[in-house]
Amino acid sequence: MLTTIKFAIVGCGRIGKRHASMVKINNDTELVALIDVEQSLENELKEEFDVPFFKTIEDFVKSGLKADVVNICTPNYLHASQAIVALKNGSHVVVEKPMALSKTDAEDVIHESLKVNKRVFCVMQNRYSPPSRWLKEVVESGVLGEIYMANINCFWNRDDDYYQGGAPSYWKGKLEKDGGTLFTQFSHFLDTMYWLFGDVTNINANFYDFNHQNTTEFEDSGIVQFDFVKGGAGSINYSTAVYGQNMESSLSIIGEKGSVKVGGQYMNEIVYCHIKDYKQPVLEHTLPPNDYGKYKGSAANHQFVIQNVVDTLQGKNIVTTNSLEGLKVVEIIENIYKLKK
Repeated sequence: MLTTIKFAIVGCGRIGKRHASMVKINNDTELVALIDVEQSLENELKEEFDVPFFKTIEDFVKSGLKADVVNICTPNYLHASQAIVALKNGSHVVVEKPMALSKTDAEDVIHESLKVNKRVFCVMQNRYSPPSRWLKEVVESGVLGEIYMANINCFWNRDDDYYQGGAPSYWKGKLEKDGGTLFTQFSHFLDTMYWLFGDVTNINANFYDFNHQNTTEFEDSGIVQFDFVKGGAGSINYSTAVYGQNMESSLSIIGEKGSVKVGGQYMNEIVYCHIKDYKQPVLEHTLPPNDYGKYKGSAANHQFVIQNVVDTLQGKNIVTTNSLEGLKVVEIIENIYKLKK
């Protein structure tokens, strides 16, 4: 059993730096390497982390330096291929969302992990937020009775600066590298829907491009409807065309014995709760969203992600978001995007 768990981080942008920081402060972990094609980051990060810096994951492998876990925090299109390199080198893998940009690529990652008997942890940190954990408890306890409907609204701002902000943004908005709005902005919320209610079928969708014609190769907004395989209807309405700032991230559930809504800008508060013979709890404080300067993202819960890796590898817990769940979210998004005309 591993005691001190050694981590290497691939991709040292904002999310990669956060992963590195969370590894640094954990008593059971050690950061052994940072990897990024942007060589200028070496001097910038040296003072804070003081570990070897490599330009590519292949350079890291050739060095002979070993990591128990490799965290993939690079642009979307690199996740699957770099995860496979890390697995082949004998490391467990933590992969940022999305796990891959196609079900086929996600399957390749899983097949490799099974061959080498290594784990794949998918980063879906919204599962750790108190409102999300509460929703899981409410749904699984059955206090809502039969689930009739569930709806997600995600209305965010991603303007021209987000897509044209220089070298770190070279992949954003490019269909083959980015994948689309559901992959990059809103896969966390589709994961929450899947986590709570399971698989979907009978998907219908309409897509719109209101104000990103010059910055992306895909839609900025969509209205998607589906049925849950287990019963009930679901939908997600989403947009990155909101003016000025993020507006809302919410999930509403209508059930036989009550209804609930978790909302706010980042699905961080109980907005409505009316359930037969049930008293609404007082939840612990929700951590603020990831702060990217001008832009805000999903919950900043990466310390829990790293701790889950530690606990799982030390035999104290199980994977919070496993590779099959990561694959399923990719498959759902892929099936939605197949409906584009």
